Amino acid sequence: MWKDYFGDQAVIYGVDINPDCKKLEEENVHIKIGSQSDRHFLRKLMKEIPPVDILIDDGGHTMRQQIITFEELFGHIKEDGVYLCEDMHTSYWIEFGGGLRRRGTFVEYSKRLIDRLNAHHSRQRHFKPTLFTHTADSMHFYDSVLVIEKKQRPVPEDLRSGQESYDTDYGSNGPLYKRIPLIIVNKVLRFFRLPGVFWR
Repeated sequence: MWKDYFGDQAVIYGVDINPDCKKLEEENVHIKIGSQSDRHFLRKLMKEIPPVDILIDDGGHTMRQQIITFEELFGHIKEDGVYLCEDMHTSYWIEFGGGLRRRGTFVEYSKRLIDRLNAHHSRQRHFKPTLFTHTADSMHFYDSVLVIEKKQRPVPEDLRSGQESYDTDYGSNGPLYKRIPLIIVNKVLRFFRLPGVFWR
């Protein structure tokens, strides 16, 4: 379901695979018939309707449907708009292809979005900011629900002012003889996906 506001009046666009749903149309409620897992249909849909304020994915709840809907339609939400996916609990249901920490579920997919949200802070060359990094302002996880608020975000700046009250002799500000071994050790640990170490 999509909502787009013109003045004080909301225009609602709904999508369903069942042609009978077309009978439920009324003034300011438009229903398109198609599958949310059909990329071609969703791309055609974006050409037919204006960018939306709120997108609610409350469709078939399969992993493929949720992932494809997000990938194709998140960019069609207006700046300062909201994306909402309901019924994420199917990521834990075996009949939907789910399971705890199972690859390919929407829950595991959305966990990777957290990395993209914070990509500006990465120091790894292969991990760069994406369009999501620049346009997603926040992510909120609730029971079975993910909400993403959109907003254009500039590249973060590291600004300092004033004078330090004490010396910081650890981490990235520590002396070179401590920093170089720390970096080497942590790179090896990162390669094996083991927890890092931090010396003080």
